[in-house]
Amino acid sequence: MILLGYDIGTSSVKASLVDAKTGKTIASAQYPDTEAPITTKQAGWAEQDPQMWWDELKHATARVADKNGGSLDDVVAIGISYQMHGLVCVDKDGNALRPSIIWCDGRAVPYGNKAFETIGSGRCLSHLLNSPGNFTAAKLAWVKDNEPELFEKIDKIMLPGDYIAMRLSGGAKQTTVSGLSEGMFWDFKDNCVSRDIMNYFGFNDSIISDIVPTFSIQSRVCKAVAEELGLKEGTPISYRGGDQPNNALSLNVMKPGEIAATGGTSGVVYGVLGDVNYDNLSRVNTFAHVNHNMPDTRLGVLLCINGTGILNAWMKRTVAPEGVSYGDINNLAETAPVGGEGLSVIPFGNGAERVLQNKNIGASIHGINFNIHTKAHILRAAQEGIAFSFAYGMEIMQQMGMEITTIKAGHANLFLSPLFRRTLAAVTGATIELYETDGSVGAAYGAGIGAGIYKDSDDAFKTLKHISTEKPVKETAEYKAAYELWKQRLEA
Repeated sequence: MILLGYDIGTSSVKASLVDAKTGKTIASAQYPDTEAPITTKQAGWAEQDPQMWWDELKHATARVADKNGGSLDDVVAIGISYQMHGLVCVDKDGNALRPSIIWCDGRAVPYGNKAFETIGSGRCLSHLLNSPGNFTAAKLAWVKDNEPELFEKIDKIMLPGDYIAMRLSGGAKQTTVSGLSEGMFWDFKDNCVSRDIMNYFGFNDSIISDIVPTFSIQSRVCKAVAEELGLKEGTPISYRGGDQPNNALSLNVMKPGEIAATGGTSGVVYGVLGDVNYDNLSRVNTFAHVNHNMPDTRLGVLLCINGTGILNAWMKRTVAPEGVSYGDINNLAETAPVGGEGLSVIPFGNGAERVLQNKNIGASIHGINFNIHTKAHILRAAQEGIAFSFAYGMEIMQQMGMEITTIKAGHANLFLSPLFRRTLAAVTGATIELYETDGSVGAAYGAGIGAGIYKDSDDAFKTLKHISTEKPVKETAEYKAAYELWKQRLEA
């Protein structure tokens, strides 16, 4: 039995085949090899053609089939991970009426902000757990206001993963509570599609796709698509989840207090909360996690920090000796003492940060002493500053009632640095566990859960490959002193 997972990303579509019994990844492939295009008709806009995702999926499927001896006959279930927040508008025949307005498109910000003010911040936060902001509902409001003739032709709205599932099934227009929550369409207090949002923006209820459980046999591959992709007709499509909730699933982060983290170009901390709660200042995003199922509340609290891995890359280009690797940088940074002898780096140099209430404070270096500080000190202070920014955001999660015990991450990017891991463990008091996984593999496991092949996530991920564990070190007091100095400089 083989499970097929798709990850519908902004830059490519990746497909993975997982042996359901052993948990081994049999094959993975992506398409295209270079980054897929994003159309920017105006500054701040970002669109992609949903047909492009489908074409990429077909190529990725062919590639992964070739790696499996040219056959997909043993695939018994399909799972889908996808880029969050994108708006896909389809007509009655399932045709996309316009390019998708994707996650990084900022045109709808004024619509979301006005809704927040008009509906009321208290009501939005207590019912939606977020400001409507720049999410899918606000993007749809922009279409309604600026493309009224097209808006009248919309039969259903979808997220990117919903669209792909529709294409695979030959027409099933479905979504999930988790997906609706990421678009600001779900009322957590009343446990239904938000009347506030639908009434305020003037949306008809019929525009919402049918709601199906995240883990379930949602639909099946139709005959035409089965023949086109080399799958069996009737193969279940049994899981879908946004990329960040799916990343958490990939690491088996399903219980309250567990954290999934990534440290790529931006840094993401995604924690599971067991109670319906929100941040009064809306500094984090809160969505229904993939296993949210009333009365068992499971919310995903999402913290995104723009200036993390990109700072590390900037340090490599600008500060580190020319031609060195990231591993060499880590080794050089280790030669400086904890706290960099009073040196602090504030890493927020990649635009406004939600964790700072949408302020753009920039990046800065504090406490430089020309007589003692070297490249090693600066490189260490940069990695410590990134870890401190993670901890700063996680304090918000703790204020919301989350007891943080474990941070799980893929063995990649910033988490390859022992210094970064050690610093983060010290200042948060959490144990850091590294695993070998990715989004498409996680989606494949999700398909196995949804199809009933696994009884739960613990059963599915019992073969998840553990790489290493980092526990708080004995120098914790030194790290915490450096963190307190960093916070003083940040807040000043």
